[in-house]
Amino acid sequence: MRRAIEALTDELRRLRTAGVKNVAVSDEAMAALRAVIGASRPAAALPAAPAPPARRQAEDAAAARPAVTSMPVTAPAAAPTKAAKPASAKSALPEGVTPPPSAPPQFQLPEGDKAARWAALRELVLNDPVCAAHVRAGKKVVFGVGALDARIMFVGEAPGAEEEMQGEPFVGPAGQLLTKMIQGMGLKREDVYIGNIMNWRPEIPMVGGGAQIGNRAPVEEEMRYCLPYLRAQIEVVNPDLVVALGATAAQGLLGFGAFKALGEVRGKWHEFAGKPLMVTYHPSYILRNQSNRSKRMIWEDLLKVMERAPLPISDRQRAYFIDK
Repeated sequence: MRRAIEALTDELRRLRTAGVKNVAVSDEAMAALRAVIGASRPAAALPAAPAPPARRQAEDAAAARPAVTSMPVTAPAAAPTKAAKPASAKSALPEGVTPPPSAPPQFQLPEGDKAARWAALRELVLNDPVCAAHVRAGKKVVFGVGALDARIMFVGEAPGAEEEMQGEPFVGPAGQLLTKMIQGMGLKREDVYIGNIMNWRPEIPMVGGGAQIGNRAPVEEEMRYCLPYLRAQIEVVNPDLVVALGATAAQGLLGFGAFKALGEVRGKWHEFAGKPLMVTYHPSYILRNQSNRSKRMIWEDLLKVMERAPLPISDRQRAYFIDK
């Protein structure tokens, strides 16, 4: 239940950040919300009459968040009325691509230690019929990897060609660069946890069903479906902080329409799922922009992560990529 309520309040916060002051809520959605709230509050505290139709203040629903810690049920997401969306978060899927269900997956992890809960979550994702239906023959659903006691968690956008071959995030050229960035922080790749907003490679329809060439950014509907799985990974690993790599990951965590350009939110501390969240560029940005200035921008963000972790920072590390 805690995960469901956090998902709802995060969504309302995102909409408010995007400038949305009212949301349309169906009778079914309000009934589900009342059922969740009623599990932890006296009946007398609940409104006796149905919620007003059409529109409802987002702050009212956020203020109704109960203090509960179990029963992870995903509540129906409120539909935004008007919210500007960056180009990479457009709702329209390419023709021929089946949209995922509007309702996110509902699941409950078993009791146990981190390893047992993570293994159970991994099996849920790898066997999710929606995820599997969006994976081409011979490819794999992608799930997070790394230390289950990691203090830092990196979150990318969607798997690419190499990732769907191996079923692991960040194993292509951008992943190799991410590994070097982690090493520059004085850590090893196996010291951190690495996940993605998406669990499958977003499809691009190919004539004759051939191999997909190139990647596309996932759309809002796709990320919304996979987001509960990422949130559950954060819950299991329980890192001290999270790093969003690139605009797509930032949109998924901060909210669709929360910003127009990554520079608006990059290098600043935010929050997701109760964790400090740093937004920086995707490693592929460096692959396209090899200047020391570009490298330094990302490194300054990682220095902030190191300071907050905290990790020791040498004078040499502080001087990385500074033009002499």
